[in-house]
Amino acid sequence: MKQRGEDLKTLEKARKGDHMAFARIVRKYEPMVANVVIGMLGNTPEADDVGQEVFIRFYRALDHFRGEAALGTYLTRIAINLSLNELKKKKRTVSLFTRNQQNAGYDDISDEGRSHEKKDNEELVKKALEMLDPRFRSVVVLRMIEGYDTKETSRILEIPVGTVLSRLARAQKQLKKILENVIL
Repeated sequence: MKQRGEDLKTLEKARKGDHMAFARIVRKYEPMVANVVIGMLGNTPEADDVGQEVFIRFYRALDHFRGEAALGTYLTRIAINLSLNELKKKKRTVSLFTRNQQNAGYDDISDEGRSHEKKDNEELVKKALEMLDPRFRSVVVLRMIEGYDTKETSRILEIPVGTVLSRLARAQKQLKKILENVIL
């Protein structure tokens, strides 16, 4: 409790414009924030950026911090949220880059037959997806194409995890049936 009281006194000084007080908060909590961010992102330039952003966000929100949680807990939550945002951004960038690289590789194949076959298969899958009920299609796109995990998909679509799993299973059965009819 003593530490929390000291933090609140220092915080009050920072709110009144004492830049040295804010610097004391940063010095005190910087190692903890760094450990959280590096634990989430690894020792990368992005981790440095996120670590700095934690304190920038906190500085901008000084007047809104009510002290209900310990200052370290509050800063950790900011660090986790910003790290998760960075991971999502990185995942999307890597996913897009990987997909583009894979597609580029097929364009370079000298065997025209394989290239046409791949394009035909992609077209068949796209058509099959279009035939799915949008409820099922959204789950397939998020899980199988965009690479979100079940929990993320559940949050995005605002449906229970069990519903995501059952819709995915039903969608896969329907896709299999659609593709078997088209191919045979």
